[in-house]
Amino acid sequence: MTASLRDIRVYTTFPHACSYLMEQEATTLFIDPRQTLSQALSSQLSLMGVRRSGDHLYRPHCSQCNACIPSRVAVSDFKRSKSQKRVWRRNKDLEIREATSIDDEEAYSLYERYIRGRHADGDMFPPERDQYRSFLNNGLGCTRYFRFYEQEQLIAVIVADQMLDGLSAIYTFYDPEHEARSLGTYAVLFQIDLMQKAQLDYVYLGYLIKNCDKMSYKSRFQPLELFRGGNWQVSFDTAPEDDISRGVPLRFVDNPT
Repeated sequence: MTASLRDIRVYTTFPHACSYLMEQEATTLFIDPRQTLSQALSSQLSLMGVRRSGDHLYRPHCSQCNACIPSRVAVSDFKRSKSQKRVWRRNKDLEIREATSIDDEEAYSLYERYIRGRHADGDMFPPERDQYRSFLNNGLGCTRYFRFYEQEQLIAVIVADQMLDGLSAIYTFYDPEHEARSLGTYAVLFQIDLMQKAQLDYVYLGYLIKNCDKMSYKSRFQPLELFRGGNWQVSFDTAPEDDISRGVPLRFVDNPT
């Protein structure tokens, strides 16, 4: 580990209501917002379970809960299940276009429908243009956007960061009226396939939360590697065991003014 990585300053929020588990309090650790972000830095931090949201790098840092477990798929070992093979075939008719931006009315309109249709009970509701731009911007200069079209109609968008060792899945949104296509599953399969063809190692899926339906889907992509006790471990058991921050040498500075 480099000296510069050891010296990065991090901050924690005050406890707040958890977005995923009812009746739980959450604390979030943020990398110093003054830190210059880069693909190389984000790649190093992703190895320690850190994620990106807009211009911020973060990870959970809850004192009473360790339900959020960083997860990734080692793409060389991944094989589609029978149901995933059906999803893959079902979506072979889609046209996929890589774009440099999704800051346009077509993409935002799809995002708006997705939030209203799938996440009306979440903290991203109601959808707002400014929040959309800040959340899904190209904060590292290595963000990739994939647009999925059915006969010239945009029905899904993937936002992912290209890491040095693979792809970090930032967000996927899609048309709720195309539920039969299982577009969320297809988006993950597409990213795995993309990294297999690129001969890179991983697709980082974010935090697995076993008792949260919106976050537990990651366990369907096996074998899944989980970051526990400071190490990545192949695991078919999704029950949390260790504090994800243990063994990670970052210097903590709590609650800055």
